[in-house]
Amino acid sequence: MKDPHPDRSDPVQPSAPRAEEKFRELLDLVVRLRAPEGCPWDRSQKKEDLGRYLIEEAYEVIEALDGDSPDELREELGDLLFQILFLARIAEEEREFDMTAVLGGITEKMIRRHPHVFGKTKVANVEAVRSNWEQIKKELEHKGECEPRLADGISRSLSALARAQRITARASAVGFDWENTDAVLKKVEEELTEFRAALETENRTALKEEAGDLLFTLVNLCRFTGVDAEAALRASLGKFTKRFACIEQALARRGKTPVESTLAEMDKLWDEAKNKKNEGGY
Repeated sequence: MKDPHPDRSDPVQPSAPRAEEKFRELLDLVVRLRAPEGCPWDRSQKKEDLGRYLIEEAYEVIEALDGDSPDELREELGDLLFQILFLARIAEEEREFDMTAVLGGITEKMIRRHPHVFGKTKVANVEAVRSNWEQIKKELEHKGECEPRLADGISRSLSALARAQRITARASAVGFDWENTDAVLKKVEEELTEFRAALETENRTALKEEAGDLLFTLVNLCRFTGVDAEAALRASLGKFTKRFACIEQALARRGKTPVESTLAEMDKLWDEAKNKKNEGGY
């Protein structure tokens, strides 16, 4: 009898012919949508229109990753892929490049950046891979250019938390960083003191500046402790919304809304929602 649970160490082989067939079908579908007899709405879309859709779909992929539904992740990856193919099709129509160039370019880049896989370079660990990756980018892909600035290559469309963590990681890589976690905690306390001082002045500009400094330092604290700031905040936000939903549901059973309830009543329901966490809830 065949083992229904094969060794997970065995590599999973992709069904390449079937995947290529479906990829071709999706490409053809995009072409048809953009054709004169296609969809008026899809035909009206411009490259600049697609930016917000790409960001939305990328975030939905991230949300699916936080969940436990493979079907949801599969669907969201499909939505994101569609936006990528759609954008490539517009570029092809404008005689800029086509999907063949996109696929060829990224394949060449990944081979170039993985000499330890496709060449003779030897690496000892993950950190060596990362270091080699950055060196290749610097020597080969920026050859003849000015030395890249700290934030070059880091998209401005990223959330402020994610962008701050990436930029400060780069600064750390060249030695501009605190010595240890205690030093970062001390800076957090310093920024909190400055924020309290700004509160007393009631100066909105100062409050905004000090709040930004405090958040920026907290992102650094996350980085120092190996925590992804974006993922951590997203998880906390998800936890908050689920617990508040419990409050809304409990109040609805009483025929009330949050607006019609007291803070003490909602606090009690919040604590009950927290207790559900210990029982496998939120």
